[in-house]
Amino acid sequence: MAHPTLLPPTAPAPAGPADTTGIFRHFHTPHLVLGHPITGRQVVFGLLLVFCLTPWASPPVALALGLLLAQTLGNPFARQTKMATAKLLQYSVVGLGFGMNAHAAVQAGREGILFTVASIFGTLVLGYFAGRWLGLGRHVTHLISCGTAICGGSAIAAVGPVIKAKDEEMSVALGTVFVLNAIALFAFPPIGHALAMTQQQFGLWCAIAIHDTSSVVGAAKVYGDQALQVATTIKLARALWIIPVSIGTALLFKQKGVKIKVPYFIFGFIVAMLLNTYVPALQPLGPIAVKLAKIGLTVTLFFIGAGLSAATLRTVGAKPYLLGVLLWGVISGVSLYVILHTI
Repeated sequence: MAHPTLLPPTAPAPAGPADTTGIFRHFHTPHLVLGHPITGRQVVFGLLLVFCLTPWASPPVALALGLLLAQTLGNPFARQTKMATAKLLQYSVVGLGFGMNAHAAVQAGREGILFTVASIFGTLVLGYFAGRWLGLGRHVTHLISCGTAICGGSAIAAVGPVIKAKDEEMSVALGTVFVLNAIALFAFPPIGHALAMTQQQFGLWCAIAIHDTSSVVGAAKVYGDQALQVATTIKLARALWIIPVSIGTALLFKQKGVKIKVPYFIFGFIVAMLLNTYVPALQPLGPIAVKLAKIGLTVTLFFIGAGLSAATLRTVGAKPYLLGVLLWGVISGVSLYVILHTI
């Protein structure tokens, strides 16, 4: 997020049309074009996708267009975009590595390690007690807590099989964190500017307080290049915590013989960063790779938005959203306060 080690941060339900009556009905009627049946919503999807490849489409705009499509016409290629999202995000993250310096990344990682450890364990503990207070099931509580603590849909996709979570439990957890991801992508940059946060402060805050890598990179990209480098480095280091948390989950839930999913693409990012730092002959190709990676990220967010159907929103229910908002509010607020007063 599909890649054997990391699933896409999308809601699992296909994005069907929000309305097949009235004006929207005409967009579902196929017409023969050069001998092939094509619907109006397929044309709209294609035009929006082309727009996302242009310089005018920022990550928030791409996400908004995808959401608009999902709530009106529906995603005509739900299965294909769901499969493509995983690979595209991973390739985009690796491409961003060609624009980063290893020495700066190590420095950013050092500054973010304490925040990472404290926020992960604090969120998991808070989630456990908050879930019991709300009367949520143990599986749903743990999935939402892991998604908030580590890296959203990727963590949920990794932990879910470990606890043998049911499909509906996975759907509820993924839907919850995805909606909050969408809100964060739009809300965080204005908040950062209003508080006059530095690039370093904002990048660190994004990496800690926003769930999915796609939304972290998207929000940081809007804020600035330095924020993007800091956020990407810390978020990917944070994503590696999928491994120990999955192992701990297997022990906590007394599950034996489960397979832990390793996010191997993170190592591709590290290799790209090392090549950019220590192989001067490759450095002229760096800006090209980074530009393509940013376009890939924009398209990824369009696909993610197109995957959030109205049916997915209705499936979640109030209590999981309440748990997700509570955890997200605490981790966002506490980390923001600490960052503004220590960085």
